[in-house]
Amino acid sequence: MAREYRMYLNGEWVEAADGKTFDDFNPYTGEVYARVAGGREVDAKRAVDAAAAAFPGWSATPPEARRAYFLKAADILERRREEIAGILTEETGATFGWAMFQCSLTPGMLREAAAQVHMVMGQIIPANLPGAFFMALRQPVGVVAGIAPWNAPLILSLRSVVFAMAYGNTTVLKPSSESPISGGLVYGEIFEEAGLPAGVLNVLISAPGFAGEVGDVLIGDPRVRRISFTGSTEVGREVAAKAGEALKRVTLELGGSDPLLILKDCDMEYAVNAATFGRFLHQGQICMSVKRIIVERPVADEFTEKFVAKVSGLKVGDPKEHDTIIGPLINQTQLNILREQVDEAIEGGAKVLCGGKFEGPSYWPTVLTDVKEEMRVCREEVFGPVVPVIVVEDEEEALRVANDSPFGLSSGIITNDFEKGLTIAERLETGMVHINDCSVHDEPQVPFGGVKDSGWGRHGGLAALEEFTELRWVTMQRTPRQYPF
Repeated sequence: MAREYRMYLNGEWVEAADGKTFDDFNPYTGEVYARVAGGREVDAKRAVDAAAAAFPGWSATPPEARRAYFLKAADILERRREEIAGILTEETGATFGWAMFQCSLTPGMLREAAAQVHMVMGQIIPANLPGAFFMALRQPVGVVAGIAPWNAPLILSLRSVVFAMAYGNTTVLKPSSESPISGGLVYGEIFEEAGLPAGVLNVLISAPGFAGEVGDVLIGDPRVRRISFTGSTEVGREVAAKAGEALKRVTLELGGSDPLLILKDCDMEYAVNAATFGRFLHQGQICMSVKRIIVERPVADEFTEKFVAKVSGLKVGDPKEHDTIIGPLINQTQLNILREQVDEAIEGGAKVLCGGKFEGPSYWPTVLTDVKEEMRVCREEVFGPVVPVIVVEDEEEALRVANDSPFGLSSGIITNDFEKGLTIAERLETGMVHINDCSVHDEPQVPFGGVKDSGWGRHGGLAALEEFTELRWVTMQRTPRQYPF
């Protein structure tokens, strides 16, 4: 029988104001996994009310006390790791490897947040004015709203609020309605057990079809001073436009068409392994997944042959089976989009070297060649286990093709010449570049984010301090100032 979940507002588990719920489906079986309270505009206002009321007390809480909550939450998350990995599989179709990746990264994120409670520091500034003492102080901004997607919910939901909380802000977390439990309600449970004061973290669930309504409240309410959004570029543009009208800062981590450059001096076996992992982890449903493989012609045939052989052996099926690599796509809509992108490429002359088929919610890992740069599989974000292999004459053409994209999130360069790799990295138009690695990597202390249509702002590490605190100039006159009149 499906378990019922309520929202976590002001330290209490509450129904939606209108009492409505929605079904949370298992994407592989299609069965109802849970029934969840579905909030609307009035519930969003309740969440902001709670966060705003909690801000004075939380912002005045000593850093040492704040740190203790994050450390305890990290221990609780680790203790529940296997259970939470199971929730990720049931709710999002995550394979065992992807679920455990999320469960391994997030305790470190909580501990990094614990370390950063003492990093909210200012500076003394030399003053030209006689008798003046100048300071720059960093202070929490108030209420921060985190809007997170379904594809890596345990990581991306926590990332959207945890550093903001560490700096003394209070938060409203709105996970996707595709992952309300693993992307939000699990954290309500964890922080409740850790003893976090009421209202510091509020988990607001929007009913399907009402994300815009709820989001408009979060963006429009003047008490919400920052928006942290991770999602599609299309929705990110809307969020940025509305936040701009409200003169409100927003951190955007959006889509990507992340290139992996395979240079002729690469270690071939390593290149094949990096490309396979970088593209097909979580069925390719990761913002920083390898979306385009760009390979120099002298090694193109060898790479393609070995890559197709490896990809063809990836197990497709039930994500509960630990050796499954390719599980289901999140829903029928995503499957339909992927099919349209592949069909358009085939009609335009692309060749399918493996895959190109689907069964139920699962799409077989697919490798395409003879693609044209204007095809959707090259221009759009492909959120599924499909990748084009693009052959280029040299590294200059590889750079041109890689940068010929509206996106700029992550990239990878496979080469045994690290000086060459660094030279290319400096010219790649992406927020993150990994030399001799694929495009998929993240750690709690790094500045994660993109450029161009992949967004702006950074999550993680001390970069988050810039996003979720206000830098204020404070002066003091030790001796009376002489005014001209």
